[in-house]
Amino acid sequence: MNDSIFQAAKLWLVDHTGLAKDALHVHIALALFLGSCLLLRWPLRSWKPWLLVLVAAIAGEAWDIRDSLASGYPLMPAANWQDVWNAMVWPSAILLLARTTKLFQTRASR
Repeated sequence: MNDSIFQAAKLWLVDHTGLAKDALHVHIALALFLGSCLLLRWPLRSWKPWLLVLVAAIAGEAWDIRDSLASGYPLMPAANWQDVWNAMVWPSAILLLARTTKLFQTRASR
């Protein structure tokens, strides 16, 4: 069975980082969340980096579903949901903390 370039990239990351696929979802989501805040100058309290991670997580799972169907693998909706959940937990926590506490405020803005 031929893996898509997306699946090959995920397997390469798993092999070269020593991380499980579930852990990769967490790390990539955090990198995307924090990286978009830095590069696009979005505040942590903005919904934009959170939405970017959500769209990326859903797109990744849609690609996984497509690859599963193309390869004849059975669909596993619970696993797809778990991947989205893993990706969104920490960006959601950071967004909520940034919006409801002073934890991420600078001294000048307090």
